[in-house]
Amino acid sequence: MRIPVPRPRSLAAQLFAMQAVLIAVVVAGYALFTYVSDRGQAEDAARSQARAVARAVADSPSVREAIGTSKPTARLQPYALRVMADTEVDFVTIMSPQGIRWTHPDKDQIGKHFLGNTERALKGDTFTETYKGTLGYSVRAVTPVKDDKGHVIGLVSAGIQVEKISERVQDQLTALLAVAGSALALGAIGTYVVNARLRRHTHGMNAAELSRMHDYHQAALHAVREGLLMLDGQYRVALINDGGRELLGVSSQDGVIGRSVADLGLPAPLTGALLSSEPRVDEVHLTSTRVLVVNTSPVSGGEQRGTVVTLRDVTELQSLMGELDSERGFTQALRSQAHEAANRLHTVVSLIELGRAEQAVEFATAELELAQTLTDQVVAAVGEPVLAALLLGKTAQANERGVELVVSEDSRLDDGLLPQTLPARDLVTILGNLIDNAVDAAQGSVRARVTVTAYAEDSRGPGLVLRVSDTGAGVDPAHAEAVFQRGFSTKPAGPGGRGLGLALVRQTVNRCKGTLAVAQAEGGGAEFEVRLPLGSEPRAPGGPADPGAAVATASEDATVPEGATVPGGDV
Repeated sequence: MRIPVPRPRSLAAQLFAMQAVLIAVVVAGYALFTYVSDRGQAEDAARSQARAVARAVADSPSVREAIGTSKPTARLQPYALRVMADTEVDFVTIMSPQGIRWTHPDKDQIGKHFLGNTERALKGDTFTETYKGTLGYSVRAVTPVKDDKGHVIGLVSAGIQVEKISERVQDQLTALLAVAGSALALGAIGTYVVNARLRRHTHGMNAAELSRMHDYHQAALHAVREGLLMLDGQYRVALINDGGRELLGVSSQDGVIGRSVADLGLPAPLTGALLSSEPRVDEVHLTSTRVLVVNTSPVSGGEQRGTVVTLRDVTELQSLMGELDSERGFTQALRSQAHEAANRLHTVVSLIELGRAEQAVEFATAELELAQTLTDQVVAAVGEPVLAALLLGKTAQANERGVELVVSEDSRLDDGLLPQTLPARDLVTILGNLIDNAVDAAQGSVRARVTVTAYAEDSRGPGLVLRVSDTGAGVDPAHAEAVFQRGFSTKPAGPGGRGLGLALVRQTVNRCKGTLAVAQAEGGGAEFEVRLPLGSEPRAPGGPADPGAAVATASEDATVPEGATVPGGDV
């Protein structure tokens, strides 16, 4: 048989028990102190009352006169009974200097010897004492009666029974206990209400469970790779885990907790998303080093209490998507070339079947020369194999869309010129997106054309110049800076969204410590020019196109994963 182990009390129950015991101890201690204090005060008051009554009787002329008669009791007994009734004392005893009673509440005690001390009174002093007499224990005062010459002619004793004093204190104690009980009840009710609320907030868990939950909470926060950011109602950072610090580029020494999101130095679009009171779902934002997917959810309970932000790093995913888009572009180019090749082959076969072999040879030779000329032109201008392949593929794509893509005569980029710190994949990101935007802008224009120029120069130090111009409508000078912001586009948004291509180009250029500018091209249209420094040792010809070397991080705005391109223009 399994013996159930009692579950430890919750934190709220422990606090309630502790507070209830504390209130009970405080109330009991106060009641005991008050009882002892009141009893002492009651005895002091009884002594003062007895002393006052005894002195008043002793100073009465009628008492001195009655003592001088042959039968003092006849006159003093009625007087003593009246004084007792008026002053609420239990006895007033008038006696001779020898202690023989002349008055007493019990007539049978008259004429008998007084039970108590009289020595000090015979010496002329007034004193009080607690003594057990015929009426039991009493608090009494004894004082002398003196004649005009100062001789002691009698004694007066007035007193109050201790039992009567206890009865007075008992009445006060009853009232005190009632008040103490009420205080205890109110304290218990208040404690119960407070702890009921505490129980709701702690979900009935005890201190050990809360501590364990906190440990799990901290371990989970620091274990997940996704970033977690919690903001209070004033959009100040209340909590951030290790993943959030890494994704936002914030170190643990920066003292982020308690700072406003606006003071973290994040890009403006990302800061705006974090400061928004509306929830954000799977928004893509660029930071200085990463591509992030941001989700925000307000925490509300009748009022804005804060915001929970989750951050996911999709830099690698974005890079793979860019490479996939490039591969799709190449595939479409090959499909287009295959289609055109099939048409040309059918033409050659048909000419042979018609018996015009010479014309078939001439046609095939001309087509081969045209294709070879285009290839020779691109390869001669751009010796970098990856960029040459990109230009050939983009040429076929542009032709399909009715746009002529040409490489200018000024282009000259030999294989092995690019340094280790400038991967060809970054150039694919830059040039691929610029060409896609240019083709999109030139499509539909008169004599639609996109011109690509790529060469190295030494006039401003070793550098690479990439220039892409088109015959489109151009860029409004008012939008010269906005075109590079993520989300800006003059075209309708597609399924994948627009306004990302030029933003990626800008961030890649910034990462490579280059410059990016837009101007009006000769004859209209837009011309984008990129200048990248070539300050490191060049790659050996025939070496890997992307050695994966580390690149410097730009100080302004955000960067993009290597090799990421966005199909289609988005300006």
